[in-house]
Amino acid sequence: MKNKEVWLIDYARTAFSRSRPTQPESDVFSELRGDELLAQLLIHMFDKRLVGKGIERKDIDECSVGCAAGVLENWTYGGRMPLFMAGFPFTVPAFFIDRQCGSAGSGMHVGIMEIMTGNSKTILSTGFEHMTRVYGKGADPNIKVAYKNSMYYRPDMDLANVFNMLNTAQLLYEEEVPKFTKEDLDKFGVRSHNLTINNQESGWFKGEIVPIEGHAPGNVEEKMIIDKDMNARKSTLEAVLKLPRLTKPFFLEKNGGKEGYIKREGTDKGVITAANSSPLNAGATAAVLMEAEEAKKREIEPMARIVSIGWAGVDPHTMGRGPVPATRKALEYAGLKAEDIDFWEINEAFCIVALNCMDKLNIPEEKVNVMGGSTAIGHPLGSTMVRLTGTLARILKDNKAKYGVANACCGGGQGVATVIENLDS
Repeated sequence: MKNKEVWLIDYARTAFSRSRPTQPESDVFSELRGDELLAQLLIHMFDKRLVGKGIERKDIDECSVGCAAGVLENWTYGGRMPLFMAGFPFTVPAFFIDRQCGSAGSGMHVGIMEIMTGNSKTILSTGFEHMTRVYGKGADPNIKVAYKNSMYYRPDMDLANVFNMLNTAQLLYEEEVPKFTKEDLDKFGVRSHNLTINNQESGWFKGEIVPIEGHAPGNVEEKMIIDKDMNARKSTLEAVLKLPRLTKPFFLEKNGGKEGYIKREGTDKGVITAANSSPLNAGATAAVLMEAEEAKKREIEPMARIVSIGWAGVDPHTMGRGPVPATRKALEYAGLKAEDIDFWEINEAFCIVALNCMDKLNIPEEKVNVMGGSTAIGHPLGSTMVRLTGTLARILKDNKAKYGVANACCGGGQGVATVIENLDS
């Protein structure tokens, strides 16, 4: 059976707040639950954005809800609660999905496959995360997961490192020595912040952000409309070089152990800082997918065509490698090469992740995260892949470019990728 063509029809998100688990009042969304953020986004999307396209709640054949921490108040009753809160009819089915930072993207991938196989015509793909209210709570990871007789067991590594994303980024950096320096990471982070600020000031992000009522930072009584991401700062390399280092090195023997590390880095501290990694955030994202013939019949124009999707598993100790094999898989299925891609949205969970992906796939910097990246925009874990894909579609339109790839690494050692095409190019 020939796969049906899938179009991305619409995409929107809330602004991404700056989360502070120990100072909740500093988070402008601290009084709202994550599912409430998503519900408010969907209400605005279906009551305002989609009205002109004639898409109603009852038209949705399936809804996916992605979240990396689906515990406590983030439990969604199989994805149904956000729909109930947003006024959807009970006939719209839903499911919850957790692939950590790729959660919303994997939910989107399931929807894409449903449309490709003819099982659905219109899909709603969503995600949310609230890292002030639910972050590291209600979870009890089993650090005894290693099967010690496996060829993949690493006796040189403390398995607890798998559950600390900062450590996985530090290890990826050390494994790639001497390709990158800490200054490379910091420069990329400065670039991300300054691009984001510039494009906030131009109003570009207003094309995708739905205003949500929150409160002033530090004052829950002072209500205000939140319509821009709260993390980006004008940055200089000189300033960020002074920020505290957040990780400890692994002192890999292949790099000369501790003595070699100190000689190379000038310190016995790690390289990961707030300047070269994504912050904690709260936010929600949503996208509507439709079978192309259905959209044509209803005279609905696409943002982009879905070309292919990919996912992969990697060593969880260096989960940041995940985007590379996932992207290779997606490109191979599409019959494309990395050099065919005009623009990339590579999730900056850590700058080393983006730099490693660029290195392995030979991607020039001028094609990557050109409006800013997650270091500055923010990374509400389970919702991010929908943002990357939607932002990328807008970039392709603006630049009359043809192909784009959005990808992300995932906690636990995975990667996801989506290839899209601008049909107006």
